[in-house]
Amino acid sequence: MSAAKKAAFCAVLAVFVASWILPPWPLEQALHSSLTVVGLAALWWVDRRWPLGNGAHAAICVFIALHCLGARWLYSNVPYDAWMQASFGWSPGAALGWQRNHFDRLVHLLYGACFTPALAQWARQLWPALRAGHAFTLAVMAIMCSSLVYEWMEWGIALALSPEAAESYNGQQGDAWDAHADMALATLGSLLAWPFARKQAR
Repeated sequence: MSAAKKAAFCAVLAVFVASWILPPWPLEQALHSSLTVVGLAALWWVDRRWPLGNGAHAAICVFIALHCLGARWLYSNVPYDAWMQASFGWSPGAALGWQRNHFDRLVHLLYGACFTPALAQWARQLWPALRAGHAFTLAVMAIMCSSLVYEWMEWGIALALSPEAAESYNGQQGDAWDAHADMALATLGSLLAWPFARKQAR
């Protein structure tokens, strides 16, 4: 692993540890953070076997760091609006007429954008005969399928929790189409990653 990738990985670990300082909702955060632990372990193991470029590796680290932030605040409580007002005197919610917290939407969009270049590169490593366009297509399909499986998993967890805990964990915020929007945004993010994915897959 290169020095740049080690630095990015250590930075994510630092964010993960910091996100657990006096957590407001420890049980729900633990449910979200279980994926963080799996993701970090998988990134370390897979990158040692099929090394990623620095850019693709850094993109995954950025996504995991944002997921740590979302997990701490259960996504629907991330105070980005208050942070923007304090820093720039501007409220995205007021300016855009938002009625919900959209941090989860951003993370689903970035899931597609941040993982697609790595998936395309891994596809080319596993099947060298693949063209960049074919590798990208497989990466987009993987994003779409994994998004669907994640929404199924969320639904399964919600069935095991009380209605209040399920709403707190899922963060639907009253949106009956939340799962559909999340999957669509992940797909859009994946498609938008084509220029970078094409470069990484060469």
